[in-house]
Amino acid sequence: MLETIVIHCPYCGEAFETQADTSAGAQRYVEDCAVCCRPIEVAIEVGDDGELLHVGAATDRD
Repeated sequence: MLETIVIHCPYCGEAFETQADTSAGAQRYVEDCAVCCRPIEVAIEVGDDGELLHVGAATDRD
């Protein structure tokens, strides 16, 4: 199931909306910032019931 999430870019600080596939469970992936285009490492945690528990965003240096 796709869920709309808001990510705050760790580089430029701007927030933007994107989609996360919660049916795939917990995951890490790289997505470019919609504002400054730098790569963000996104981590999502999903509960056993498919509920989105946490969204994290980090630079490639974190």
